[in-house]
Amino acid sequence: MQRDEVLEIILATKVIAVIRMADSQKLLQVTEAIKRGGVRAIEITMTTPGALEIIASLAKKKAADVLIGAGTVLDPETATQVMDAGADFVVSPILNFDLIHACRERDVFVAPGAFTPTEILAAWDRGADVVKVFPATSVGPKYFKDIKGPFPHVRLMPTGGITLENAREFIACGACCVAIGTALLDKEAIERGEWDVLTRKSAALIDSLK
Repeated sequence: MQRDEVLEIILATKVIAVIRMADSQKLLQVTEAIKRGGVRAIEITMTTPGALEIIASLAKKKAADVLIGAGTVLDPETATQVMDAGADFVVSPILNFDLIHACRERDVFVAPGAFTPTEILAAWDRGADVVKVFPATSVGPKYFKDIKGPFPHVRLMPTGGITLENAREFIACGACCVAIGTALLDKEAIERGEWDVLTRKSAALIDSLK
């Protein structure tokens, strides 16, 4: 999927679900469950054992309107590997200009990490589609409102400590989307195969962000 199409889906749904689990079969079921609730972008972190293989497997099996991306990508070499595996988007906790360049060369959506105003603007000016602000809970929603004052054109995504309860506040303060992990992906429900729990949580989150 092309970069603009990925951006359109992420901006429309306002959510990237961050998953850290190595069971590819359960991952596919998780993907289907949260898609039924309206969440269509799934990030597999590179700290997950066998992440490349999981991304490649999900990329082949996913529905056409679902996005499979890679998170915790730290360098351009890894970015190239995940893109080769079929990742629709690349997310990093750090600001690495070469990583951004590698993704733009392939027309792949990229969200590098930044924290200070200088880093945020540098990431945007170098070609970030969205700037990941991490860790977001260290500053809270008001920080996003403050940043949007001088940088109204920069798309920001809070990551770290996002919950079903505070996600809406981050959006209201200027974030274009949120990245959310364990608060959405109930580990106990996944373990028990209670996929309807994930669907309900996803639907509630999507509704709250509209």
